[in-house]
Amino acid sequence: MAQALHIAMVAPPWYDVPPRTYGGIEAVTAALVHGLRARGHRVTVIGAGREVDLRTYDEPPSARIGEPFPEVVHAAEAARLLRGLDVDVVHDHSLAGPLTAAGRLVPTVVTCHNDVSGELGDYYRSLGADVSLVAISASQRAAAPGLNWVGRVHNAVDVAAWPFLERKDDWVLWLGRLSPDKGAHLAIEAARAAGRRILLVGRRAERAEHAYFRERVEPLLGPDAEYLGEADGPLKNELFSRARCLVLPLLWDEPFGMVMIEAMACGTPVVALRRGAVPEIVADGVTGYVRDTPDELPAAIEAVAALDPHVVRDRVARHFDVPVMVEGYERVYRGIVAATPAASRRPLPLGR
Repeated sequence: MAQALHIAMVAPPWYDVPPRTYGGIEAVTAALVHGLRARGHRVTVIGAGREVDLRTYDEPPSARIGEPFPEVVHAAEAARLLRGLDVDVVHDHSLAGPLTAAGRLVPTVVTCHNDVSGELGDYYRSLGADVSLVAISASQRAAAPGLNWVGRVHNAVDVAAWPFLERKDDWVLWLGRLSPDKGAHLAIEAARAAGRRILLVGRRAERAEHAYFRERVEPLLGPDAEYLGEADGPLKNELFSRARCLVLPLLWDEPFGMVMIEAMACGTPVVALRRGAVPEIVADGVTGYVRDTPDELPAAIEAVAALDPHVVRDRVARHFDVPVMVEGYERVYRGIVAATPAASRRPLPLGR
């Protein structure tokens, strides 16, 4: 059996790990930590809130998301805490944290959770070999081929933890952040054209999200299109398991899309536009339908009745369950550690 590793896992500062409601990166991080520990690795989690091992904030500064200082303070605190740890590898999921990688002797792995085709790609490019980047989809990696990629590991969910229902209700679901790129207004129009009621669940935190909801989504609401607010865990479970399908008319190249595998883990198919990682996640005609234009979505919403919920869930279990993700990261860690000189794999001395 391969030797166990000690991994420092740096979460973003904005939400608890695991998150109480919204927090896709935090949910993936928590699942990865649990899976690694189950395989015998030692994992020290650095983040905000009361569930982590080492805290940068006693309470996550969720109300300040989008501001620069919580991210910077979090990175500085995490770097200070890391100086006192004897680890084999640092795995950083935060934005500013990778800036401190050059000051460490142990290797730093960074999962790229967002779009890397623009300024974020420029940022990672400037860090060069100080960080080893992991893509969450082949689509994301292809968008920035010149970065220091060391692998691709799809995100995952604990499939067994999601409720499965074979018999679905007749309404459809849209769930996500209320950003224009997520296409909630198109989901309403598609459901209405299909003659189906739609329930919408989403977070409105930033100014642009409030403006989008007020200008593009709220005018479309009515008896057949209801906004339920932000969902907690139990409500998400109920909605994902009961919905006829999840409708996701993305208007940007989503690097992954956790809501798709969460819905399919419940046996609920996904109807989505062909953007970003969608074709990697949704098997067209098997676990949902991938279409090129919004005009094609209503027919796809009707066609999901022919799909088998058992097959939908089974494919997620084979490709997007937590053990699959954990094995992927184990390969990345061991490859990076093996390439790092043994004399360098020690913590930096504590600062005075």
